[in-house]
Amino acid sequence: MPDPFIPVAIRAAQPADDAALSLLDRETWSTLHAVMPEPQPPYSPFFGDRDDPRDTLVAELGHQIVGYVRLGLPTPLASNAHVRQIQGLAVHDDARGKGVGRALVRAAIAEARERGARRITLRVLGHNTPARALYASEGFVVEGVLPQEFLIGGEYVDDVLMGSPL
Repeated sequence: MPDPFIPVAIRAAQPADDAALSLLDRETWSTLHAVMPEPQPPYSPFFGDRDDPRDTLVAELGHQIVGYVRLGLPTPLASNAHVRQIQGLAVHDDARGKGVGRALVRAAIAEARERGARRITLRVLGHNTPARALYASEGFVVEGVLPQEFLIGGEYVDDVLMGSPL
């Protein structure tokens, strides 16, 4: 377990982080935030044709990867290129409550600005109260709700669209 006094460090992901990030994805999978089925062997790599390491920031406590955030384009359209979207965020259970999620959101916002974005958006499941509160505390507002968009664990769950100007 990471030392609670070690500050979180955020850095760009590297191809060599693939195995650690893939494991983190499996360890943090939950119906609280996942719309895809629980990963099963053989496990897919974290980075692939659609997921470039340059679009992922990792959080480290000490030298241990404890979280990540993926930042991408919401669509391939040139008319939408001024928007960046948080397309995944995970924090290991052992690192929760240490500011890792907040540091990742802030780093994603800074990275989006650096890439010239004017807006940042995300989608979060309606029942994911902790994530929604974190995003709201960092300036994101609800811009839309897709009611009962997903059927997860036998329950219909809203898809909440949030965004913030940069």
